[in-house]
Amino acid sequence: MPPPDPNRHITIDAVRDAATAVYGAAVRTPLIRLYTDAGSKGPGLHDAALEIYLKLEALQPIGSFKIRGAYNVIRQLPAETLRQGVWTVSAGNAAQGVALAARKAGARCSVMVMDTAPETKIRAIERLGATIVRATYDECWRTVETHGSDRMTGHFVHPFDDDRFIAGNGTAGLEILEDLPDVDAIVAPLGGGGLLAGIWAAVRALKPDTKIYAAEPETAAPLSASLAAGRAVYFDKWRASFVDGAGGKSVLETMWPLLKPLSGSIVVSLDEVARGMALVAERAHVIAEGAAGCAIAAALSGRAGTGKIVAVVSGGNIDLSQFAQLIGACNP
Repeated sequence: MPPPDPNRHITIDAVRDAATAVYGAAVRTPLIRLYTDAGSKGPGLHDAALEIYLKLEALQPIGSFKIRGAYNVIRQLPAETLRQGVWTVSAGNAAQGVALAARKAGARCSVMVMDTAPETKIRAIERLGATIVRATYDECWRTVETHGSDRMTGHFVHPFDDDRFIAGNGTAGLEILEDLPDVDAIVAPLGGGGLLAGIWAAVRALKPDTKIYAAEPETAAPLSASLAAGRAVYFDKWRASFVDGAGGKSVLETMWPLLKPLSGSIVVSLDEVARGMALVAERAHVIAEGAAGCAIAAALSGRAGTGKIVAVVSGGNIDLSQFAQLIGACNP
């Protein structure tokens, strides 16, 4: 595991360089306005007059933003490294990103997959030709922390703690600023922090007055705890939920320098997440997975401030039966 660098930062040049290449696998996703009933209020819906926009990363070829970072890493690996094969550890979305990027590069790929990953993500990984190695959530999180596992072979592509991966994710921030130059705040879910760190790098350089918030479920909110403690900490009350793509057990010390400058973390309940998912399904006809629902719920809560708020719909990979069950229990 690399030692923490207190001065670690991702440059705008690195993000711009990624933007010259990521569209070899990723697509430029739309930014749309979320229209709600003027004046309506309710749990998880602070004020429908808020000007909420959705960055639809669920429309990526793999249904998640992760293809941006994964492709930016894989395209920079030497041929000799690619011949050894690549692997990653994931709840599902990073696995799909690395698998697709590896396939485009002609490299073998294997994935250590968390036992919390939904079947829709497992099937998608298999369709992309990757070898699946199943593991417990705890084993996978240890692999994330230590940057390695003796069960895997080849070159490890970290699912978030890699400057190239983060820079690739930052291209989403460039697109947001191009489409909505006067954005006031951006809210994105926090899993390991790679999406938020990338967006922060782009937006800090080009529009530093824009606030950047993490969104975390109440069941797994290590950044909120870390910001309160002033250092990277574990979240002692962690428990698994349908929000499988966000909310790790801790903030990695190596990621802390990139995450502590954020404007804050907005912690939402699972009910708020489900209602956010239902609202977006009804009004925008978009399927959002749990992690994306965190960002939607946080934006709708009003805690990201007023003005033009962008919620990053980070992915849409959720079992449809579970989605239907969650949405059916809501009245957005």
